[in-house]
Amino acid sequence: MQRLRQSLQRWYCQQGRDLPWRRTRDPYAIWVAEVMLQQTQVATVIPYFQRWMEALPGIPALAAAPQQQVLKLWEGLGYYRRALNLHKAAQILVRERNGEFPRDLEQVLALPGIGRTTAGGILSAAFDQPLPILDSNVKRVLARLVALQQPPSQCLSLLWQLSQQLLDPVQPRAFNQALMDLGATVCRPKKPHCGRCPWQADCSAYNRGQHQQLPMSAPRASRPHKQIAVAIVLRGKEILIDRRLESSMLSGLWEFPGGKIEPGETAAECVVREVKEEIGIDIEVVAPLATVEHAYTHFTVTLIAFICRYLGGEAQALQCSEVRWVSPAELSEFPFPGANQKLFPHLHAWLAEHGNTFEHT
Repeated sequence: MQRLRQSLQRWYCQQGRDLPWRRTRDPYAIWVAEVMLQQTQVATVIPYFQRWMEALPGIPALAAAPQQQVLKLWEGLGYYRRALNLHKAAQILVRERNGEFPRDLEQVLALPGIGRTTAGGILSAAFDQPLPILDSNVKRVLARLVALQQPPSQCLSLLWQLSQQLLDPVQPRAFNQALMDLGATVCRPKKPHCGRCPWQADCSAYNRGQHQQLPMSAPRASRPHKQIAVAIVLRGKEILIDRRLESSMLSGLWEFPGGKIEPGETAAECVVREVKEEIGIDIEVVAPLATVEHAYTHFTVTLIAFICRYLGGEAQALQCSEVRWVSPAELSEFPFPGANQKLFPHLHAWLAEHGNTFEHT
């Protein structure tokens, strides 16, 4: 164990990545980074992290921020529940701890959106507490180190035990960051750079010639596919948008109204029905706008969009949190899901060509 620790630490001193959140011991900054890094690449996270810290530099600022600002800062990172949990946890910390991040593991785990790996990452990096981590990179490194002959997801208890045993109790901050870097830059999922690995001599997978086959993958269920029709409802120079219910997936985000196409109805019939049910107004379909494909974590979606004309009725939040009529220029101020964002270029191009016909209707 000591040899593995020392060789990894030497490697990290020479090869470790210089990342913005590693230049601080501020638990808030480290917390934000740890949450952003969940299921997201470092290169993607860096500009989001920098913008977030400029806008919301501490726990009190995050707690006081409107939810829409939080979601807008997060827009494009996906998994929006992460941002909502950060916001909620900051409000709890302001209310119960005067805005101070706790140092106790159980208190950290009690906060929304923080699991064992995130808690260990924060407390080891901010306070040098000897707590293990087990993110996807670490799972892969450890599975290869012991030549694990089962998918890591089926052996989490064993991997947690191994991560704890390997952890350097004297330098846990540096060790955990080194372990993550080893998985991210050397012990990669495909074509690992074994010749550059400080643990090559002790790696059971490498010594058995299994480093390309391990870790084993658990079988994945196929993702369901949904066909959704949406309406770009125009009223003069305004466009109708609505905000998703707090209880729904992608809660708090804005979208163009619409829904799942039911058996026996066309996409155009669907948007007329959905807008009436969700918002209580009558519309007519003018023209198809675009069809886009988008992949979410657990399903894929085909989004079929139509340009529609407002006919009458009062817009109400019947099956959503809020409705608004906004100008095309204002759309960028609202946080939208990725699939809806793919419609923006098509919409602006259509308005540039046809928009004048709707200005006085």
